Amino acid sequence: MEKKCSAKKHSEIAAIYYCQDCKKFLCNKCQNLHSELIEEHQLIKLEKNTIWENIFTGYCKENSHINKLEYFCKTHNKLCCIECICKIKDETRGYHSDCEVCKIENIIYEKKNKLKENIKFLEELLKTFENSMNEIKKISKKINEDKEKAKLNIQNIFTKIRSVLNEREEELLKEIDEKYDELFLTENEIKESEKLNGCINIENHIRDIN
Repeated sequence: MEKKCSAKKHSEIAAIYYCQDCKKFLCNKCQNLHSELIEEHQLIKLEKNTIWENIFTGYCKENSHINKLEYFCKTHNKLCCIECICKIKDETRGYHSDCEVCKIENIIYEKKNKLKENIKFLEELLKTFENSMNEIKKISKKINEDKEKAKLNIQNIFTKIRSVLNEREEELLKEIDEKYDELFLTENEIKESEKLNGCINIENHIRDIN
């Protein structure tokens, strides 16, 4: 929610700064004057998207409360001032009067222990995560090794198959050559025999004539 300047005559002008020391919202005009008069005060610049509730000033932001935050409401997990826990209830006070409330310094120890527990839990979780990642890396490495071994085995098998096929191919080609060479020799023998028979017939014919 946009905050307005705390000065009455500038109450309709949007605040652009908050003075932690004065606990006042300042518009551009007030901020210039404030800086000239008091240089050592701590100013927080309110950006366009600044959520005022997220700015910690050490003072209560409830309605018109101008008290320091000294208490912690365990029921609502919220910091409170004396007016927040006041037993006298009205429109602006006593909202946390029936809650479980403690002093801030008392809750600090509890919060620190809780934080330590959370840190320890996160460290254990991180350790578990790292162990899991290491196991995943080992499994991934083993899978890649098995993959390469499988590829190598397939390559070796097909190399052997190709070698056997090549040997068989050479054997078959050799057999074909031998058979055709044998057949060729037989044809030559037949031709020679026919020539020889022809010669014999001619000689016999000559004899018959004589």
